[in-house]
Amino acid sequence: MAEMVKVANTDEVKTGEGIVAEVEGKEIAVFNVDGTFYAIDNTCVHRAGPLGEGELIGEVVTCPWHGWEYNVKTGACVTNPSACVASFPVVVEGNEVKVDLEPSAPG
Repeated sequence: MAEMVKVANTDEVKTGEGIVAEVEGKEIAVFNVDGTFYAIDNTCVHRAGPLGEGELIGEVVTCPWHGWEYNVKTGACVTNPSACVASFPVVVEGNEVKVDLEPSAPG
């Protein structure tokens, strides 16, 4: 199993919201969807907007810069199906949210 790296405490990511975490030189967007945590690359493929600062509705985050939408579970772009961002496996241990910095397969 890959090494899991702490990105946040569970109380730092409120239900229905996201945060940006910088870990090992990468910016990761971490989201809380009804108590389940997901992590994707923070950088929108359209114009590099910060996805962790976007509005989360259900499991879809909207980039705050130009409105591109991504599924936070998979990294798939809802706006442009040919695009996606990396998604990262997440585990919660106690009150720590940890990610595997090796991305999952797209989609």
